[in-house]
Formats: sequence, structure tokens, C-alpha cells
Amino acid sequence: MHAKRSTPPATSPPGRLRRLTRSLRAWFDAGRLGAAPEASESQRVEWVRILPFVVLHGGCLGVLWVGWSPVALGVAGGLYLLRMFALTAFYHRYFSHRAFKTSRPLQFVFALLGNSAVQRGPLWWAAHHRKHHRHADEPQDVHSPHVHSFLWSHMGWVTSRANFATDAKQVPDLVKFPELRFLDRFNVIVPLLLLGGLFLLGDVLARTSPGLGTSGWQMVVWGFFISTTVLFHVSVSINSLAHRVGSRRYATRDHSRNNWWLAVLTLGEGWHNNHHHYPAAMRQGHRWWEIDPTAYLLRAMAFVGLIWDLKPVPERILSQQTRA
Repeated sequence: MHAKRSTPPATSPPGRLRRLTRSLRAWFDAGRLGAAPEASESQRVEWVRILPFVVLHGGCLGVLWVGWSPVALGVAGGLYLLRMFALTAFYHRYFSHRAFKTSRPLQFVFALLGNSAVQRGPLWWAAHHRKHHRHADEPQDVHSPHVHSFLWSHMGWVTSRANFATDAKQVPDLVKFPELRFLDRFNVIVPLLLLGGLFLLGDVLARTSPGLGTSGWQMVVWGFFISTTVLFHVSVSINSLAHRVGSRRYATRDHSRNNWWLAVLTLGEGWHNNHHHYPAAMRQGHRWWEIDPTAYLLRAMAFVGLIWDLKPVPERILSQQTRA
């Protein structure tokens, strides 16, 4: 009789090497993510894969060496506002909810602007968000603070291999566009171009206008590392804080809440209970005093013909007085 061959353990050196290689390739090509992980890995952090995420946060410490200048702070603030608008208006209200229409070329421009926020590609972002609405605060909701810990709902979920791949089944209306699939797969290109452009801007200003007190590395630290890190934590607070802190106008099946100061920081996303009650609308502020800068800017874009068919909040929704 022949001895039964034993199966090599999953943690064998060749297996670890393959996993390391796959993770390194996935930094540049999200299509190299490999097979879906086992359910037991759903909350396992893949440290090699998220090393750029760690570097992003660590890069903020560069301020200790590069200092600051008014122009660097202005660029950081401007990029925060521009990219927050791109996330709220385009990644969220357009790609995730199709709350208005636009042309195909502008759709790609919207995707590029959203990608500059360093929150992966438009298909990945929209797929996760659509799944969130289908299973809000249920076990299938990967970033619910009621199902998982607060820290996991805020940022832990993006570190898990289980949440790296794009679930194309959630976005059949978007995967038909090859340019969006390309951007989703190679989602590192736009952030790297932004980083390089900021360095060049700071370097040119240092040479031509030394009185501004800026430099290439200062512009990178403030315009990329600090601006992007703040942008990330404020935007994902809608996953964590907006399901725990605030008021509830509507008795939704989830724990979504309205929060005015989150609405200010996110250009209108803080009216989260309103949004979960009626996700299809272009605007999330249901009352005149509920500030929603994203909606105001989208109306301006519609006025000049860049977008059209903005979906309103139906009168039957606005007339409801239900409170949870």
C-alpha cells in the first residue's frame, strides 16, 4: 500500500510567497486580487495589501519636517472640498444611486475626480454602497457599527481581504463601460498622478515664487497625505457615526441618523436617515434648513446642461411627519 500523501498546510512557505506576491501586485492592479477568501477570513487584516493605506497616514507626520505655508493649506483645503464633492456627488449620488444623468465623457470625468479621493474605483465604491443599502445594519453589512465594532465599521472593513474585490453583480449597469472597468482595476494611477502633480507644483512655486514659502514635499504632505487622510476619515464617518449619533426623522429598518455637523463636513451627506428613507433622490436635505451643498452644486451643473433628470424627493416623502 502507498502511504497517503498529506496536504501541505496553508501557511507553507510557497503558499505565503504566493499570497505576498498577489498582495504586492494588487497595489497596482486590483484585478490581481485572486479568489474570494473563506468566510473565516472576513475580518482578517491583510497587512501587506494595506501598506499604502498605512503609509498614507504615516505621511502626515512629514509636516514635522516640511512645515506649513498659506499656499499649502489652501491647496489642501481646496482638494478636500473638490474631492469630497466628487465622492458625494459622483461616487455616491451618481454611480451608486443614479440620481441624475449625464453624458458618457462626463461620466468618465466624474469617475476620475472620484478616484482622486483615493477610495478605490467607482465600481468598487458603488458595489459596496449598494450592498450596504440592501443589508443596512444586518450581518451582511460589512461596515455596520451595530453588527461590528465601531473601529471596524469606521476603517477596519477596508483592511480585510474579503472586501478588496469588486462585486460586479452589484453594478451591472456600470460594468458595461470598459473605461470604468479599467479605472476600477488600475485605481492607483490617478492618485499617483495627483501626488506627482503636487510635488511638481510645489517645486515650481519654490523656484519661481520663493516668497510663498512652499516646496514640492510640503505640497505633497499637505495636499496629498493630510488632505486625503482627513477626507477619508470624514467620509467614512457616515458609515460609523451617522449610524450612532444624531436624530431620526423616519422609522427606517436600520439605525441611520441625521447629523447637521456631519452634513457640513461632508457637503450634505450627514442627513443619513433622510437618505436611507429615500435613497434615490439627488438631494439628502429634506427641509430648507438642512444644508446640502452637493445638491446646490448639482443644480448649478444642471442649469448649465452638464447633467439632467435630477431625481427629486417626492412630495409624499416630504409631507411625512413620522419620527422614529
